[in-house]
Amino acid sequence: MAFFRRSANNDNPEKSLRADEAFKPASGSGGSTGAARASTSGGGEGSSSEYKGRRIGRVLTKMGKVTREQVHEALELQQQQARKGQRKLIGQLMVELGFIKEADVAAALAAQSGMDIIELKADHDIPEDVRAILQPESVQQYQVLPLAFNKNKRTLTVAMRDPGNIRALDDLRLLTNYEIKPVVADPGVIDQLIAKFYGAKQDEAESLKNLIGELSSDEQLEEFKGRGESIDLDQLMQAADDNKVKRLLNLVLMQAIKDRASDIHFEPFEDEFKMRYRIDGVLYEMVPPPKHLAMPIVSRVKVMANLNIGERRMPQDGRIELTIDKRPVDLRVAVLPTMYGESVVMRVLDRGNVALDLDKLGLRPDDADMFRQLIGKPNGIVIVTGPTGSGKTTTLYSALRELNTIDTKILTVEDPVEYDIDGLCQVQVRSEVGLTFAAALRSFLRQDPDIILVGETRDIETAQIAVQASLTGHLVFTTLHTNDAPSSIARLLDLGLEPFLITATLEGILAQRLVRRICPKCKKAYVPTEEQLMELALLPDDVQGREFYHGSGCENCNNSGYRGRLGLYEIMVLDDDMREMIMQHASTQLLRNEARKRGMRTLRQGGLMAIYDGMTTIDEVVKETLSEA
Repeated sequence: MAFFRRSANNDNPEKSLRADEAFKPASGSGGSTGAARASTSGGGEGSSSEYKGRRIGRVLTKMGKVTREQVHEALELQQQQARKGQRKLIGQLMVELGFIKEADVAAALAAQSGMDIIELKADHDIPEDVRAILQPESVQQYQVLPLAFNKNKRTLTVAMRDPGNIRALDDLRLLTNYEIKPVVADPGVIDQLIAKFYGAKQDEAESLKNLIGELSSDEQLEEFKGRGESIDLDQLMQAADDNKVKRLLNLVLMQAIKDRASDIHFEPFEDEFKMRYRIDGVLYEMVPPPKHLAMPIVSRVKVMANLNIGERRMPQDGRIELTIDKRPVDLRVAVLPTMYGESVVMRVLDRGNVALDLDKLGLRPDDADMFRQLIGKPNGIVIVTGPTGSGKTTTLYSALRELNTIDTKILTVEDPVEYDIDGLCQVQVRSEVGLTFAAALRSFLRQDPDIILVGETRDIETAQIAVQASLTGHLVFTTLHTNDAPSSIARLLDLGLEPFLITATLEGILAQRLVRRICPKCKKAYVPTEEQLMELALLPDDVQGREFYHGSGCENCNNSGYRGRLGLYEIMVLDDDMREMIMQHASTQLLRNEARKRGMRTLRQGGLMAIYDGMTTIDEVVKETLSEA
């Protein structure tokens, strides 16, 4: 018996557009086969009820795609990698081992979910009216392909790359007002058809401009002009559910994430409503929508983040989880009431765009060795310091990722939890119910941890409990906001921590900054002016024989001359002499001088080395580091 055998009746052109008939189970073994037809790619025999809910390895075995021995081999490899902090799905591992193909995994996941599997071919044609149901940005975002629809029953059949992406089905149901019927096909063919029917239409900027033009002339949304705060809640909810508003927000998110934005800003002013996003630490403005769309757009964001759209007087925080281009993306949403409406900032936490790996942070080999020695201590406190947005969280997560083994218990308390990491017990601060850093830390000591991460040491109570945890045999990581590593000592003393407690527990401090990296596509050599060299306290004779580079601007870097960012680091390790100086209340400058004598490379020195390596520019280093004169 064929696996999920279905027939598509192509004799009548109209029938091929009907989802309930195009993919209806055949009552017999006959029936013609079209470009989109039932697939036997699952192999073996079985019914959807037989496979539904079973483990993926069992499904693939029953389908005849792998043997039990191959499943056990993949499971053993999965466990080995898990012990090293690497997490991979069993299906992905079996593909990498060469046991099966990606299409086999899709078929098994479909069977596991009770979905139908169809066979799509690269020459499959999708009628224009079916294609028009979903906008290109929605197809790209959710990685689905519309195949057929039934106007009478209001059902839309879509082929999915990932049967587990249930959120996409919910979003599409809201977006189209159709009942979504998912089927699964070969991911490679879906990619080809998406590129064929939805690729290379027009760039995002042009699409955004056209969509804003449509919204500007929308009669229903024009009713928000000059209304101020006097808007009925039902009307606001209706505007938030408007398809054009949804499309606009989807397009903004798609463009920002494609351009590697870290933050997306929606800002109301007296006469305009701005949309901006931050790339590599610099804000860029997008095509602004009309002012009267501010409330519908903000309300749509609130709906997505499960916030109260009726509350416009108090700040609100929420979170949105998306899957874009097959990557999980978290958006941390902060809403702030202002004079002219609510300002919204979405922090983009793109897990696919962040490398939680110490070897990929840009630490120089000697710095990396020194930092590994610090995080390898059995107990003590290690501090990472720097301003907001300097990459402290990424550095600490990378350290925890390396230490995250099966025999180590790691607890974190954060505000907020930015990335969910397998194997870590992560706690979100909730001050409104009394769950502060200090309260969580007190509970941690009863949880038998080996390593503790405190997102930020803000007060004396948190600092004292961190010290207590360190003195009782725990390794504690935390962050501070200071200009460099030596000034962290002054900050701890300012919080009220006794010098003898600092010297008894503190092992080392890593200070860091992020500078923009020169775009490799438009990088070219140039001769800096004397004024530029003076900003680094250099003379022309000091740089004799060295080459300097900058980016001239190209399409790859949005004509900025920069693409990506690079870390600058300063590591101060405490020894007995340094501890004695702290006990004697030595100044920050004396501590800095002593640390430099012991080989500490300052942030400015690290920046100079990055300039000489052709990685960044003079302007970036001057902007991000302090002069040592």
